[in-house]
Amino acid sequence: MLYRKIEALIEEHLKSDSEKILLIDGARQVGKTYIIRYVGKKMFENFIEINMVEDFLGSRFFENTKTVEDFYLQVSMIAGNKMKEKDNTLIFIDEIQAYPHLLTLLKFLSQDNKFTYIASGSLLGVALSQTTSVPMGSIRKVRMFPLDFEEFLYANGMNEIAILSMKKKFERLEALDEPMHNKMMDLFRKFLLVGGMPDAVNSYLAEKNIQSVRAIQGEIHDYYAVDASKYDEENKLKIRRIYDLIPSNMENRKKRVIAQNIENKKGKTFKDYANEFEYLINAGIALNVQAISNPVFPLLESAGKNLLKLYLNDVGILTGILYGNNIRAVLGDETGINLGSVYETVVASELIAHGHKLFYYDNRSKGEVDYLIDDYDSLSTVPIEVKSGKDYAVHSALNTFVKNEDYHIKKAFVVSNKRTVTQKGKIIYIPIYYIMFFGSDSNNKANQL
Repeated sequence: MLYRKIEALIEEHLKSDSEKILLIDGARQVGKTYIIRYVGKKMFENFIEINMVEDFLGSRFFENTKTVEDFYLQVSMIAGNKMKEKDNTLIFIDEIQAYPHLLTLLKFLSQDNKFTYIASGSLLGVALSQTTSVPMGSIRKVRMFPLDFEEFLYANGMNEIAILSMKKKFERLEALDEPMHNKMMDLFRKFLLVGGMPDAVNSYLAEKNIQSVRAIQGEIHDYYAVDASKYDEENKLKIRRIYDLIPSNMENRKKRVIAQNIENKKGKTFKDYANEFEYLINAGIALNVQAISNPVFPLLESAGKNLLKLYLNDVGILTGILYGNNIRAVLGDETGINLGSVYETVVASELIAHGHKLFYYDNRSKGEVDYLIDDYDSLSTVPIEVKSGKDYAVHSALNTFVKNEDYHIKKAFVVSNKRTVTQKGKIIYIPIYYIMFFGSDSNNKANQL
């Protein structure tokens, strides 16, 4: 079984006295159902699982369930013999977005306190926006992502002692020795190929067959692309077009979404596609990076909506689209292959999985900085520049950025393939795999509704 960090969070919540119902949000195929089922069966004598998409496509028992009493009655038809006491009965409501009215019902199930509940779903941001009565104070919503690089290391046999040792070196700004660095870069490049979708990772571990991995990634990518039609018939073609454009946008110099390119219509702006962007982001299949005009803490206050970058939620899906079954492009440092978009994608997925909101800086005269994150300890902004080639020390925009006294920059990072850790002024050079230690204690706190 794959190690997932969220397992501890689920166990902690189910053991706690919290009256809130834990709601696990996330894109499809990231492993939500599997990990909840695993923890639920381990912790509770009576585990009841109800998939609302299956119900919607079948008997529709829960389609008109609006009261607690009706909900209990419908559950009893499925698993009445397992409905015991709160301490030993967990009811898992999977794919709850199929019936948005059940999100409202969670509040009353929580208040009734008869059983223990947990729920999960995809497109919950969309479903909550369609819910007339959001259950404020009754839900603890946590987003789940594909495996991050640390989880990938565990899947490949690395133990906690080794990872903690690397983390301490990162905190002391020390480099790994040459053999360990080479091993980490080998695993990092394999992560670029495999990504973090659990089915793809399990296939890689079992077979070491890139074609099998690519087949799984292709199915997930295609599934994401057609999934919109189930929820937004009117805008599905525009959503599909924006999603399909993400890899090619990444190959452009600015990497930004160009609104006029979506339908090839002049005069179109981001406002014309606000719902489509919201769908892709809320569905978890695209990661958004907002432009910052005034890069000071807190960044959200200066975020702009008219300059936007979108990344795929999984780097393995991206490398599958870009390079197919040719692994040399990633593993072999092929001449002429620019991995910039691949490296930026994996950094985006790592940062967002660790609780950071994603921003970037773009100024016509001063250039662009790849990522900006908030540092809640120093109450300042931390710029991050991503380098995939040998020119890791070339970053004129970052140099100008850190020198601007108005921005109050205390430190900046350049991540690259280089093994050594060095510091020049405010700029710290670290190996790319250290990005897995960029946690955000303040942002890791789950959303409370």
